[in-house]
Amino acid sequence: MKYYPELVSLGCFRITDLETITGSEAAAKSLSQAYRKKGYIQSVRKNLYVAISLESKQPVPSRFEIASHISDDAVVSYHSAFEYYGYANQVFYEVYVTSQSRFRDFEFDSINYRRVVPKIYSHIQHEPNGVRISSLERAVIESIDMFERIGGLEELLRCLLLIPALEETALLACLEEYANGFLYQKTGLILSALANSLHISNSFFKECKTHLPSGKSYLHEKSNGFIWHKNWNMYAPADVLQLVNKGVTDYDAI
Repeated sequence: MKYYPELVSLGCFRITDLETITGSEAAAKSLSQAYRKKGYIQSVRKNLYVAISLESKQPVPSRFEIASHISDDAVVSYHSAFEYYGYANQVFYEVYVTSQSRFRDFEFDSINYRRVVPKIYSHIQHEPNGVRISSLERAVIESIDMFERIGGLEELLRCLLLIPALEETALLACLEEYANGFLYQKTGLILSALANSLHISNSFFKECKTHLPSGKSYLHEKSNGFIWHKNWNMYAPADVLQLVNKGVTDYDAI
C-alpha cells in the first residue's frame, strides 16, 4: 500500500501519473496490475483509473470528477450540471459530458457516461476538486436547447424552479455564442414564465426578441393544446408551468 495514499489523493489518474509516482513505465504497469488485483484501484476505461475506498469499496472520486477526466476538454453539462449545483429535481444514472475529443459512451459503477458534441466552448467553471463544469447560465441555455433529448421539458422546468437567480449578461453571452434564433425563442418563452423567481428583467427578453427568426416555430414536436404566442412568434402551451403541476401526461415523455 506504499502508493495508495497518493492515488486516493489523486482520485482519478492515468498511467502517466503512475509513472511519475513510481519512476518508470515498467513499475507503473506492475503497480497497476497489483493494485487492481487487490481492489485498491479500478479501471474506468482505457487509461483511466480510480482509487477505491478501503472502507466503502466504492470509487473515491465522484461521478462528476470521473467525467471531468474522460478527456482533456471534458465538461460536465446539461442536467448533470444541475445535479452538481444541487438544482436537479431528479438524479439520473447518467452523466452528460460535452467534449470535442471523441469517446464512446460507457458505463462504470452503474453510471452511464454520455458524450455530447459541444455547441458552445466558453462559460466553463473549474472547481477545486478538479471538476470542469458548465456555468449555471450555460447549463440553462444548453438544456433549453436540447430538453427534448435530455430530461424533458417538465424536468427542465422543475430544475429552473429551484434556481434562485440567473445572470442576464451570462445568459445572453451564451445565446450569442450559439447564434441560433430558435434558441432565443425557446429561451425567451420558457424563462419569461419564471422571470420573477429568476430575477430576470424585461431588458433580457427585449434583447431576445431582436434575434427571433421570421418563421413560426413550435416549442416541441408534441403540439397538442398549443396556442399562438405572438410575442415569441411561437406555438407553445398557454402556460408552460402548468406542466409541472398537472402530473403524468403526454408531456412527461418530452
